[in-house]
Amino acid sequence: MPFGDQTKQLIVTADDFNLSVGVSQGILEAHQHGIVTETSVMVNLGDLAQASAMLDAAPRLGVGLHLNITRGRPLAPLRAVQELLGPDGQFLGSPQARPGRMPMAAVRAEFQAQLEAFRSTFVHLPQHLDTHHHVHQHPVVLEAVLDLAASLQLPVRSIDPEMHARVTARHLGSPAHFLGDAGDEPYWTEARLLSTIQGLPPGVTELMCHPGYFDGAIAYSRYGPQRDVERQALCAPEVAATMRECDVQLVTYAAVQAVR
Repeated sequence: MPFGDQTKQLIVTADDFNLSVGVSQGILEAHQHGIVTETSVMVNLGDLAQASAMLDAAPRLGVGLHLNITRGRPLAPLRAVQELLGPDGQFLGSPQARPGRMPMAAVRAEFQAQLEAFRSTFVHLPQHLDTHHHVHQHPVVLEAVLDLAASLQLPVRSIDPEMHARVTARHLGSPAHFLGDAGDEPYWTEARLLSTIQGLPPGVTELMCHPGYFDGAIAYSRYGPQRDVERQALCAPEVAATMRECDVQLVTYAAVQAVR
């Protein structure tokens, strides 16, 4: 961004595409009728072929890879990722919540397998990398993500200034600012979206969101009905109008340049 440039660009990324059909449908609606510009796909859950067919109907939606080692079964050979799995063969959960050393080789193996599944299905590379439940906050996982991204020069989501510095030190692109969370209450309400848009800083900001339709397939999730609220807020006419009034440009991760 040239010195003095006050341009405000916003990537609106809907996480968890392919978590369920309802979530995927809600993301597409928030793109086609709202402000969502990017999504990130989970490749070890759901029906990946169906997800690909659904995304064919949204050619302007940026598509990244939502690397996942917290839920579901691995795509890598079991012998390579056994340390990440419980007795049922499923991932143990967030590495931030687990004591002990994270096995770097297992993380690398699973991330590589998920990348290959994405590339095989979509016949192109993901537009960016991020992780389910922000597991790349863990230093071992972050290193594995950065190594994978660097091998292909893919942008990476940064969720705080320290992580942004780590990403850009590897000459990888990353939005300058990050917004978004998920808790017991819906995070992106219409009111919060309006105030956030009005206060955006210059540069490229990523706004992470979780729109969807709450269906029985995600009844287990602590963030289920909240997705309906986010979907409606992201599609609200007042939100789009405020974007125009504040001269905010909606972009995808294609706007994020590598650091030279």
